[in-house]
Amino acid sequence: MSALEGITKAGQADVEELKARIDKFKTGQEDEDRFKAFRLTRGVYGQRQFGVHMYRLKLPYGKITADQMRVVADLSVNYGSSNLHLTTRQNIQLHYVKLEDSPLVYEALENCGLTSREACGNTVRNITASPYAGIDPREPFNVVPYVDATFQYFLRNPICQDMGRKIKIAFASNDEDIAFTYMHDFGFTPVVKDGQRGFKVLVGGGLGAQAFMAQLAYDFLPVDQLIPFIEASLRVFDRYGERERRHKARLKFLIEPKKGLGLDGFMDLVEEERKSLPYHSFPIEAPSEEEVVNGDVNFEKLLEGEEDQDFLVWAGTNVFEQKQKGLFAVKVKIPLGDIKPDKANQLADIVDKYADEDIRITVNQGLLFRNIQPENVKKVYEELKKINFSEAGFDTLADVTACPGTDTCNLGVTNSTAVSLELEKMIKAEYPHLIDESLIKIKISGCMNSCGQHMVGNIGFHGSSIKVGEKVCPAQQVVLGGGVDPDGKGYIAEKVIKLPTKRILDCVRWLLNDFEQNSDDNDYFNAYVRKQGKMYFYELLKPLADTTTLKDSDFQDWGKEADFIPEIGVGECAGVMMDLVGTILGDAQDRYQSAQVAFENGNWANAIYYTYNAMVIGAKATLLGRDIQCNTHIGIIEDFEKKIQAEGLIQLDDAFSNIVLQINKNEPTKEFAEAYLKQAKAICSKIVDFRNAESEDKLVISNFYKA
Repeated sequence: MSALEGITKAGQADVEELKARIDKFKTGQEDEDRFKAFRLTRGVYGQRQFGVHMYRLKLPYGKITADQMRVVADLSVNYGSSNLHLTTRQNIQLHYVKLEDSPLVYEALENCGLTSREACGNTVRNITASPYAGIDPREPFNVVPYVDATFQYFLRNPICQDMGRKIKIAFASNDEDIAFTYMHDFGFTPVVKDGQRGFKVLVGGGLGAQAFMAQLAYDFLPVDQLIPFIEASLRVFDRYGERERRHKARLKFLIEPKKGLGLDGFMDLVEEERKSLPYHSFPIEAPSEEEVVNGDVNFEKLLEGEEDQDFLVWAGTNVFEQKQKGLFAVKVKIPLGDIKPDKANQLADIVDKYADEDIRITVNQGLLFRNIQPENVKKVYEELKKINFSEAGFDTLADVTACPGTDTCNLGVTNSTAVSLELEKMIKAEYPHLIDESLIKIKISGCMNSCGQHMVGNIGFHGSSIKVGEKVCPAQQVVLGGGVDPDGKGYIAEKVIKLPTKRILDCVRWLLNDFEQNSDDNDYFNAYVRKQGKMYFYELLKPLADTTTLKDSDFQDWGKEADFIPEIGVGECAGVMMDLVGTILGDAQDRYQSAQVAFENGNWANAIYYTYNAMVIGAKATLLGRDIQCNTHIGIIEDFEKKIQAEGLIQLDDAFSNIVLQINKNEPTKEFAEAYLKQAKAICSKIVDFRNAESEDKLVISNFYKA
């Protein structure tokens, strides 16, 4: 029995392809940027440290079993830095993985039912969801079957393998929106209308350097329309989305009212795509939710007569009463989201003994154990206490979220992790009465890209710097007022002031003291921030921005002894920037071959989309060969028609746009797929003949390739 016989055919093909592409790269047969674009879609991301990589899993809605946790723990020992890092996107990352070891990691994951396919790169990224989905007393229905179906449908789907940028999707469990659907490309909140299940749909949110609130696309979208809507939307994004200017390539810019299509324009194009979809309705089987009755033990009765004060404080912030009567969930606070392998195995043992195997990673870098019998809640606490994971304050002021920052990330400007730990220590020591404060959350990112989700923090920080004479001081940009209000309304934080990073503890002290002294008793922190206004907090914190009083230690980042030196690398979500026109034509031929394989397997929709890609990429190669800029797919189609076909350089039976854009005017039938393939074969043949008639192969050194 071979090592790969335990995994799916698709997983086996992924492993073999990863091995082959690594070999081609190592032997100089594949350009570095081109290989980078490939490995990213397999979860292999370049790290700040030379020669090693961050390896990211893809765990829809943060689900992982105890056995899978043990596998990942072993992988972290054998191939990584012996640490499992939980992320704000409900994932796990391993660091310091060597490139040549990545196929072994990929294979082991696939063998235990996990994957890292499309965990990075210009793809549909991990689909997040409320960790309480399925046990939430306020949920209209359990969204997990719909998240699962969406994940499975778009995994390895040809429409989202090489988009202009990434797509992020989130599902809430109720309108309190702890999944932050309003800052995702697509956000879905469950709704029941006239007895029918559906979703409120938000489109075009995003954080990063320019944060956008998502726009309302539907008040109610029936559940059978979930996948058709997403697929049609991805097709529009793939065709019309920006590709040359990476910083403008997200969906939020495509539907921007003034400079993009606008929401109405986008939705009109989505409707036009529906005819071409393989499914006009996609029913998703949702198992009936049987009520679990286990006596009359509620939260109050669970704690009745308990005298252990530490347990009572922990239970008050870390225990959740499920909608299933008599069952409880335990929330485990994981500082910085970091778990050592031995601790991961011990956590898995606790789950096996007392909880359902369905562990959830939470957006605040913690864990959720589910379906715990009331008599076992205290036992779980005692077991967690033995391994130092019984800290109270899960998802409160005392639970600071932070990305890895300069520890491992190329884009990190300043340290996120050390300052996070210092803030937690300070809050526990100086504000013990606020350890259960769940309506003020602190989030920190190492740069403006918001991996720590600072723009949805009530108090947020992102790494920056301040020039002071000949020296550079590590700094944090302070943002206030982000997050979800108690009524479920989401907000993006507002920038207030930039401060030296060593003064961030004082910044938080001043903000908390001001709030406690000057707010009304019933004020919610964000309401107080909005009432006082940005300039109030700017003036409050302005003394901390005075650089004339900086000490030598202020020029050292948290956890560092040497003076701060900005070292910002290049992120790895962009497309390829350098290649030969001949290689691009090779891509077109690869897509055509994929189309033939899909056709032979009876998958007409995939065959059609691969065929579309083959023609667009072939047209792109032709344009680049004549130094014509390539940006969006629709721009390539139009420019090929105007500057190649209309000039008589390549003769076709019909306008190029008419041929290519048949894709959204026809049902995905066998007959259309066959005819479309035949047309593509003729076009690609003429493009190759045209290229062969040109002089020598042309090197393209430009962002133009990205389209």
